[in-house]
Amino acid sequence: MTGRWADHEASPDTAAPDAALPDAAQSDAAIADAATTGGLLRCWFRETGVRVPDTGEVRIPLPASGTALVAEVLHRSPTGHHRFGSVRLPGGASPNAVTVAALLSLEGSAGNAAEVTELLARVADSQQRTTRHLRERRDSPEGASTPFLAAEQALVLGHPMHPTPNSRNGWSEQEAAAYSPELRGSFALHWFAADRSVVSSDGGPQARLEGFTPEVPEGTVPVPVHPWQARSLLGTKGVRALLDAGLLHDLGVQGPRWFPTSSIRTVYHPDAPVMLKFSLGLPITNSKRENLRKELHRGVEIDRLLDAGLAGELAAAHPDFSIVRDPAWLTVDVPSDSPDGAESGWEVLLRDNPFGAQQRAACVAGLLAERPELGGSALQQVIDGLVERTGESRQQVAEQWCARYFDHLVAPVLWLYREHGVGLEAHQQNSLIGLDGDGWPNGGWYRDNQGYYLSETRVAELERFLPGVGIAGENRVDDAVIDERLGYYIGINNLIGLVGAFGSQGLADERRLLALLRARLREFSDLPLAAGLAESSSLRCKANLLTRLGGMDELVGPLETQSVYVDIANPFAEGESAA
Repeated sequence: MTGRWADHEASPDTAAPDAALPDAAQSDAAIADAATTGGLLRCWFRETGVRVPDTGEVRIPLPASGTALVAEVLHRSPTGHHRFGSVRLPGGASPNAVTVAALLSLEGSAGNAAEVTELLARVADSQQRTTRHLRERRDSPEGASTPFLAAEQALVLGHPMHPTPNSRNGWSEQEAAAYSPELRGSFALHWFAADRSVVSSDGGPQARLEGFTPEVPEGTVPVPVHPWQARSLLGTKGVRALLDAGLLHDLGVQGPRWFPTSSIRTVYHPDAPVMLKFSLGLPITNSKRENLRKELHRGVEIDRLLDAGLAGELAAAHPDFSIVRDPAWLTVDVPSDSPDGAESGWEVLLRDNPFGAQQRAACVAGLLAERPELGGSALQQVIDGLVERTGESRQQVAEQWCARYFDHLVAPVLWLYREHGVGLEAHQQNSLIGLDGDGWPNGGWYRDNQGYYLSETRVAELERFLPGVGIAGENRVDDAVIDERLGYYIGINNLIGLVGAFGSQGLADERRLLALLRARLREFSDLPLAAGLAESSSLRCKANLLTRLGGMDELVGPLETQSVYVDIANPFAEGESAA
């Protein structure tokens, strides 16, 4: 174990009730509190390495506070996706999620009061927003306009392995209603007309936005801005100077309404050929969501790399897998506010939109997300439908489903890294799975311009497609760093998280799924990343609670130091006995 936590022992096994999804009869506030507490405990157990018993209670000594927490174990998950019942102090009192966060933080913060205070504020904010998500969904159960959007809006409880998944400090209630995917928000964009002399762009963004932009004065370029972002931009000295000089014109909010996707700052319109990814100076999970110039260049470089021949090779090997491209961007340069070539806050990325009204594609995180207001996840509905149609058991269907999932979504990602040294940060929110009419996986997509890694040892091979690739995007990375990052994102967040969802929702035996996926990983045994996932006794895992306590922004600084990583026991090893 690594990290700043003390070693503690779990209590002996005792009998425990069966695992269950949150009780829809509970109040929304109670469900949100339980979900927040569960996320904190899952993070704590993962990041300390303490084993949770199969049944009974687990005791967490808290020497810094002179007390302890005792949690009822409803489901012990080999993947760390445990489910807990009541949580109490030794005297019998039941602490709320903020109190639990305070007690755990004092154990891991090395006495830094500012870190603890910041975390507690965000835990409280996240819990309150989760309560509202549940209330609004219970009051307005109608669905989204497309299957793609439905999955993007499904993360009502947020990331199950994060201490503050729904925190959005800085948004009012009214802003949250308009801008939150969980609340099915929608809004028109704020448009500006910028003189061409103050616009930087690449990839022909105007042609891609044709039909969705307002008319602008001759010699200017239409620039879309997120309405929340526009308010802060208009308050800066440099932008006011551009307006006063006639180099920038405020056209106001107008045009069709767009829908926020699961990332919040990327917006979607079913009829538009592109999605728009904005810069938002809003802390969400582990970072402020702002577009960096190197990330804009990275998206365009990968688009050109694919066009130069890599897409053809990928399609030949895996015809049902695609990369959602980020082929264009634009920004307004505000010299007085930022150095030449640096971010001004106006950066907007254009992402291809292959997801029409009939395309049955789902963000993996949204597909797996628990939905207390509906009594189960979309995954549960899919599996139950397949059980009814096939006559097979849930376990049999789950194993077949996971095998197809790996083949359509994970195998292409591993192939691309093995054959070409291109790593994709394919975590559950960046990965989309296609489903056929019955619900079986039949295709996959990867998205995210931030998450491309180019192996430094293989980049010469990639330059046969595109000379200089990875320089402007600053994503030529040492193989050891890529293996650590992709080991977490592909292995732990994606695959192990998938198994954890099946197990914690009562859909399958996790060990049997782990054994199945381990066998699939062994088919790529010549790739060190896959071999490490399948065979290592421990894995490097991003520690979301420690990262938050450290006040780290995982998009700032070198890739090697953006997050805290700890060693955890390899869950795939727990599946070996079931093989």
